[in-house]
Amino acid sequence: MSLTTLDWFLVIGLTAISFVPALLLARRGGSSSAEFFTSGRAAPWWLVGVSMVATTFSTDTPNLVTNLVREKGVANNWAWWAFLLTGMMTVFFYARLWRRSGVLTDLEFYEIRYSGKAASVVRGFRAVYLGLVFNCFIMASVNLAAVKIANLVLGWPMDQTLIVCAVLNVAFAATSGLWGVLVTDFIQFGIAMTGAFATAFYALDHPSVGGLANLIAKSDPATLALLPDFGDWGLTLTVLIIPLTIQWWSVWYPGAEPGGGSYIAQRMLAARSEGDALKGTLFFNFAHYALRPWPWILVALASMIVYPQLSDIQAAFPGMDPALLGHDIAYPAMLKFLPAGFLGLMVAGLLAAYVSTIATHLNWGTSYLVHDLYRRFLAPGLTERQYVLAGRVVTALLMVAAALLTRVLDSARESFELLLSIGAGTGLLYLLRWFWWRVNAYSEVAAMAASFVVSLGLFIARKNGLQMESHVALMLTVGVTTAAWVVATLVTRPADRATLVGFYRLVRPAGPGWADIRREAGVGPATDSMAQSLLGWVLGCLFVYAALFGTGSYIYGRTAQAVVWTLVFVVSAAGLIRLLPAMWGKAGGAGAPGTGPL
Repeated sequence: MSLTTLDWFLVIGLTAISFVPALLLARRGGSSSAEFFTSGRAAPWWLVGVSMVATTFSTDTPNLVTNLVREKGVANNWAWWAFLLTGMMTVFFYARLWRRSGVLTDLEFYEIRYSGKAASVVRGFRAVYLGLVFNCFIMASVNLAAVKIANLVLGWPMDQTLIVCAVLNVAFAATSGLWGVLVTDFIQFGIAMTGAFATAFYALDHPSVGGLANLIAKSDPATLALLPDFGDWGLTLTVLIIPLTIQWWSVWYPGAEPGGGSYIAQRMLAARSEGDALKGTLFFNFAHYALRPWPWILVALASMIVYPQLSDIQAAFPGMDPALLGHDIAYPAMLKFLPAGFLGLMVAGLLAAYVSTIATHLNWGTSYLVHDLYRRFLAPGLTERQYVLAGRVVTALLMVAAALLTRVLDSARESFELLLSIGAGTGLLYLLRWFWWRVNAYSEVAAMAASFVVSLGLFIARKNGLQMESHVALMLTVGVTTAAWVVATLVTRPADRATLVGFYRLVRPAGPGWADIRREAGVGPATDSMAQSLLGWVLGCLFVYAALFGTGSYIYGRTAQAVVWTLVFVVSAAGLIRLLPAMWGKAGGAGAPGTGPL
């Protein structure tokens, strides 16, 4: 596989076009830390929403979907489709609260919601743990996907790919901060999706596939199924039941956090109003779950006909590094059949997706390390420009650290999996801390400690031969962690009264969990309606799932199912159209910038 002059022209030209906003917004983005990390809280909903989608679309995303489909069929995507429940809960229950809080980062939340040294310790610890350690592992995994694609498509060795990627990402992320990232995301998402649809078109056009109808006819019905085979209870339990009943609310992971957080919260905080935060997050969930998956799924299904076995991929690319061979590599292997021009477009699209994700992680991690660690604990009182300069330096250092980690990621894979497992069981705490005044900083400490101890114990036990299904381990971790933080909440003192009253006056969460504090605060009842939020959550989930499965039914030629899903889509859309104006009115159409404390 080699790129023609036209392909290279498209790759370089589209990359250069994407960089223009970073240059134009450099002065504005560098004027203050608020501009650099939250775009001055002036981003419109459509920019916020598209940026969220672009950020979660990286080079490893189509590879992941391809891997899921090739291993256990289309239904295996429930491993991430279930997180729509989390996403819609963020839309209707939490987006307005985050924007109302006025914080610069979601970690700043700890010191407006909790009191005492414990709150400061949690904020500082999570700044280092998430901003540096966890973040570098995430970026290294994204880098590794880019390395695989570059090796397959361009023949580049790892070091060459990492150097080029590091220069590009630091240039994008450090120049103009979040403003540049948001606008660049908008452009790059268009490039990436155009490339994804082009790849799907030419995958279906491959002689071995013979078009969409032949693809469906040649594929195993079990592979095409949108739900797992209920006759295989073990598969159904792990692929569908556990994700829908436990995983979605109990597991913390960047981009799918219960209650919002990380770069999703960063974009909600960057919105120009509460209404923009709500609308942007709603659009993100629709595009993330309903718009993006099917081009990737079609390519994955086609790859199973073109490359039935991994050995077929190895034979087609004899120069590929054998260490990189896996089902995930089938997606970039399908790029071989793109004609001149379209191959360049797809490479530019994958590069755009990669840069969008890494630039976001660099800005997000830097915001933690500069605002929640350096500014809060190490060097308070500096000028805004000094903090922006620190942000640019940290951005470059984070990229270097992630690139170095990429080289040893395979040997560090077990450590990375341990880090991922530590988030299990903490999700319920992140949901309830907004709506129950009794939750305190020690609840957070207990949740993190219990999750770490259980995850580490299971990790060591498995290394020593313990056989335990992943869903059993998840339920055990969730049960122990939840019990630990609930007990800690009840036996320790809550945050001091002044902090609780101040938080309620600032955020005004609805529901009975703040009744005592609400009376003491002397503030009228919250304008938010829990009933409306619950209805919006249900309608939003039906709306997106109907779009996702309705599209699949039309693709499969299952007209009756498609009509049913279309009716569900129309009814839920009508319900949202009636409901959302009332919620947007309460959220405010043009909120002022937040005024939360640093």
